[in-house]
Amino acid sequence: MSTETQAKFTLGRLVATPGALEALERNNTDGKEYVRRHASGDWGNVCDEDGQLNDQAIQDGSRILSAYRLPDETKLWIITDAAIDDRGHREATTILLPEEY
Repeated sequence: MSTETQAKFTLGRLVATPGALEALERNNTDGKEYVRRHASGDWGNVCDEDGQLNDQAIQDGSRILSAYRLPDETKLWIITDAAIDDRGHREATTILLPEEY
């Protein structure tokens, strides 16, 4: 039995801001687990309405936002841009801190 979780949408190019990289390093993680959760539809700490908007965004190609807390309680966002074509291709996914938005 596989423990791999299937991605529900394309991520595009993965980038991270300096603040996010510093926070991930401070928490001894490279962030892969958070990106995996994001891509699989585990939106983390978002309200129900935002979670529903994310679920809808998988279908309609709009922007997707997940929010997580690192072990030291730092808030981390992952945002996948809206699709750039009819096939659902997305240009980029960014890991950032809310204050860097």
